[in-house]
Amino acid sequence: MNEPPEGRAPVTETSGGVTLRGLGVSPGLAAGPVCRMEDSTRLLDGHWAAAEPHVEAGTAVRALEQASRALAELAERAAEPEARAILEAQSFIAADPLLQESVRANALDGMHAPDAITAACAHHREALVTAGGYFAERAADLDDIRNRAIAAARNLPMSAIPDPGHPFVLVADDLSPADTITLDPATVLAVITEKGGPTSHTAILARARGVPAVVACRGARELRDGTRVAVDGALGEVRTGVGEAEAAEVRWRSAEIRARLRASAGPGRTADGHPVKLLLNIGSAADLDTEVSAEGVGLFRTEFLFLDRRSAPEMDEQVAAYEAVFRALPGDRVVVRTLDAGTDKPLPFLGLPEETNPALGVRGLRVVRARPDVLDTQLDAIAAAARATGVRPWVMAPMVTTVAEVADFARRARSRGIVDVGAMVEVPAAALRASRLLAELDFLSIGTNDLSQYTCAVDRQHGELADLLDPWQPALLRLVAECADAGRRAGKPVGVCGEAAADPLLAPVLAGLGVTSLSMSALSVPAVREALAGRTLAECERAARSALEADDPAEARSRAG
Repeated sequence: MNEPPEGRAPVTETSGGVTLRGLGVSPGLAAGPVCRMEDSTRLLDGHWAAAEPHVEAGTAVRALEQASRALAELAERAAEPEARAILEAQSFIAADPLLQESVRANALDGMHAPDAITAACAHHREALVTAGGYFAERAADLDDIRNRAIAAARNLPMSAIPDPGHPFVLVADDLSPADTITLDPATVLAVITEKGGPTSHTAILARARGVPAVVACRGARELRDGTRVAVDGALGEVRTGVGEAEAAEVRWRSAEIRARLRASAGPGRTADGHPVKLLLNIGSAADLDTEVSAEGVGLFRTEFLFLDRRSAPEMDEQVAAYEAVFRALPGDRVVVRTLDAGTDKPLPFLGLPEETNPALGVRGLRVVRARPDVLDTQLDAIAAAARATGVRPWVMAPMVTTVAEVADFARRARSRGIVDVGAMVEVPAAALRASRLLAELDFLSIGTNDLSQYTCAVDRQHGELADLLDPWQPALLRLVAECADAGRRAGKPVGVCGEAAADPLLAPVLAGLGVTSLSMSALSVPAVREALAGRTLAECERAARSALEADDPAEARSRAG
């Protein structure tokens, strides 16, 4: 079970009930009755009528194929690029011939179909955990694949999301990506999980769907069905003992906030007019939301064009994908991130060897050491798309560490006519040398998700250490301040494109640190705009100084508030 976030008591007794505390990862207010998600033991309840081994084998393999098809269909319907990539990867895992052959062999050895699936997934899961890094993160995907395949074998619903017939607050140990993207915000008022962290799949996808969420909430699974609770997805609080009058007031306040946010428009500004550009994170032109008032794209993740391919996309295909985004935003900023892949996000066509610790290995810009042709072709395609559309894109490299790396990247980009060249700050070494990086570059963009895990030495999917990944960690804010100070001295922009940019409580602090732009999912823009508009630049700067003086995230929030 997770320990409470540092400096915060997990439970506070009040006269009307208790307050559970976790990490608020998707802002919003909600109140309603709890409905707990069934755990996977439901799949093994009851009797399984045994059949001949070859029949069991056929049932088990067909179940895996059904799970793969169902995940692929969910991926096609997913509006969020993050969800689409996660579900596509799960679909490919379920269709893996090695996994299917393992399931078949288990069944032919006399196992019932559900047991054959369970044993095969357990074997492959252990191998992934042993590999570490990105592969260890995929181990949780195998759990979801196992559950979906067993459900298919037993003709049960693949999703365990409850349907009580009325709006409810969903409580779970954790949620799979597939379950998260099927949540209907009209029915699921909020999500509370025992596990998860600020950059977990549950957090990212709940925020993208606009569902208030609290993760790493100790004691959540002990809430009984029907218990009325009030949830604050920004503060990370869950209160029990809520009467109907109070619940109605929370619902009214929530509706009022949503109405105000829907009416929100215009550029990002503090109350006294200081500009902070509000930008979007996208994976393709399909992710652009014309109904959201944003000022361009702060993170165009080009790796979605490369995923699950045996060969790199041809030049013409890349040019067309980049042109589609550029033509949709002719007068706005578009920041293109070159391929962010490597052994932590394996792409078969790269041909990179397996590594003991992929997260600390060949990834991001480091791939150019082994495959410079991939980066050169991508830069050629971006430049060609820019010429065809008349757009002047900003292009940045991921996972940079040294001045030599950014100098080489800048040379490659500028030799192709790309004028605005930048880099992602995702490791402390880059943050601490921000001034020297900016001597070679035109801008920096801080990826707080990776910067958090490398600063605090915590895997982004490690639920029990989720508090160390809290974007309010003073050490992380100090590194953001280092980058912003360097940008201010050089007269060059420094943005944030990690999940921290989507936190409306943190946005004024980031602005006060000197960050010039914030990039996020479309649904997060209105709340961040309103938060900035509620404070003057001087107030933002005071909040930032106070947060930097704190010793833990809870104190930083309190001081900044």
